[in-house]
Order: sequence, then C-alpha cells, then structure tokens
Amino acid sequence: MSRTLTLTRPDDFHLHLRDGAMLQGIVGESARDFARAIIMPNLVPPVVTGAQAQAYRERIMAALPGTDFTPLMTLYLTEATEAADLLAAHRAGLIHAVKLYPAGATTNSDSGVRDFDKARPVLEAMAEAGVPLCVHGEVTDAEVDIFDREAVFIDRVLDPIRRATPGLKVIMEHVTTKDAVDYVRSAESGLAATITTHHLIINRNHILVGGIKPHYYCLPVAKRESHRLALLEAATSGDKRFFLGTDSAPHADDAKENACGCAGCFTATHTMPLLAQVFDAAGKLDRLDAFTGHFGADFYGLPRNSGTLTLERSETPVRFAEKIDTGAGPVTLFDPGFDLHWRVKP
Repeated sequence: MSRTLTLTRPDDFHLHLRDGAMLQGIVGESARDFARAIIMPNLVPPVVTGAQAQAYRERIMAALPGTDFTPLMTLYLTEATEAADLLAAHRAGLIHAVKLYPAGATTNSDSGVRDFDKARPVLEAMAEAGVPLCVHGEVTDAEVDIFDREAVFIDRVLDPIRRATPGLKVIMEHVTTKDAVDYVRSAESGLAATITTHHLIINRNHILVGGIKPHYYCLPVAKRESHRLALLEAATSGDKRFFLGTDSAPHADDAKENACGCAGCFTATHTMPLLAQVFDAAGKLDRLDAFTGHFGADFYGLPRNSGTLTLERSETPVRFAEKIDTGAGPVTLFDPGFDLHWRVKP
C-alpha cells in the first residue's frame, strides 16, 4: 500500500557544496531533487569577488554535465568588500545574495566580519540595490554560552543593523531558537528565515546523551526540545517568512570523527523524504509544497519552478546508503533516528 504527493520542484536556500574532490562527489546529491540552491561562499579562500563567484559557478556546472540544476551564487562579506564589484555582480545576475559570517562563528568563517561598522557602507548600498543579506546569526564572544549565541546576536548585532539600514532584505539562516522565530514574526517586512531539515528533527540531547554523536554536531548547535518544537510549528504554519535552507554541509568522516570534529550535517540525499515524514507526522503535509517550493522563491524575487517532484510513501521502511563515497573521503548521511517511509519517486 502506498500513496503519493506531487510538489513544485523544490529549492534549497542554503547549501554547502565545497570544492574539488568533495564538490565532485556530493553535488549530484542535491541536483537530483532540487532545481536551484543558494550556494555558500565559505571556501578556502572565500568567494569574495564577482570573478571568484563566476569561477566557482563554472566549477559547479562542470561537475554536473547534462543536468538542469541552477546554482545561485553568493559573495562572502568582509570588511574590505568593494560595493561596486558586489553591485555589478548582482546586476549581471551572477550573484543572488551576500553572506554575513561573524568572524569565527562556523566552518571557514575566519575571514568574516569583526567590526560591523566597517561593513555598514556596503550594507547601505545593498539595501538601495535590493541585494539580500544572508546572515549566520551567532555572536562569537567567548563569554557567551554557545546555546545563547543566536539570541544574543539578534539583540546585539542584527536588530541594530536592520534599524540602521531599514531597506535591507535579510534572511536569518538556519534559525535554531524560538527567539529567532519570534523575531522574524515581529518584523513587518524585509525579514525571513531558513529552517534546516536536521533542526526539525534533533535537539541537543541527540548530540550528547549516551555519548557524543559527531554527525549530529552542527553550527548553530541544536538547542532544547522547546526550541525544536518552535521551529517545527514555524515550518508547518504556512507563514511565508519561513522556508527551506538545508545547510547540508559535507565533511569527510575523518574530519567529523576526531578530537575536534567539524560542524555540519549532510542531508542533501534524503531531505525531501525526511521533510515529508516530518510534515506528515505533524498533520501538515499539505503545507510542505509552499515551504520547499514557494516561499523562498517569492522572498528572493525568483519565479517558482515549473517542474514537479513526486514523493511516495510505503508501509515498509525506505533504506538509504549510510555513506556517500567521494574523492575526499566518505561522507556520512544524517540519521534521523527513526524508520523513513517516504522516498522520491523515480
């Protein structure tokens, strides 16, 4: 016995593809189900100019011959970013957003912003030109508890930025707290948030109880169950300000499973089946289409995809490979901790 659900072909509004052998090994996992994705620029060195974004896009497309996947490129904001180059890249359709990383907040963020006042002229130019700002919303102060860094960022950094540049369009990426959900809902316009697949499924107990689980470790780190439930309510609410950004972030197993493991969950392969199960369990399966295929495109000013993707539910569990083999080493798929009964229909 099975049932099917046909959706607008989805977009991923927050995706890490890495570069080199890792890019070659994992990019097809996203291209199989998703039509487009906002591509994160935190390479080493980071993608900070229009020319670098063009070159990175060409490397992505070279790894995907014959597919219709469209990478939506971004620039990495630094204190030395040149507004003229940024705006020219946006006018040319080369980039679709700019990413703000507080320096040291996450993987490959050392080149990020330390003094936000130095970035203000660029932010003002972006507001005037309508260039969206994607924000990794955590402070990095050593005295701030890691579980509080998102909430503190809203008060200390994000709200002052938005007040100083009221026309700036902002996406709070991979929100993890009720504080962030409430802040997005408090805004009259110009503010949205992406929610990841894994943050809808795990809380901090999954990382820590019964031994440390490195493949559940991500940044921002998963929070209390009450925060997960707030994210679930937001994602399934039909509120157009919340949409999918997987933050699927591949690391080879040897980089995850060591004394200082890297942050990131890899969900590209099975995000759509996972989301179907989560929304189905919440009794909100009818709202999945908008969350994955409508709201993000609308906020970014993009046309909705014309293609479709069909999911199928079966009574017997669906099995996925535990790892993706890449030239950079094996990458472990996110394990939801429950049997999965949905799959994308061929």
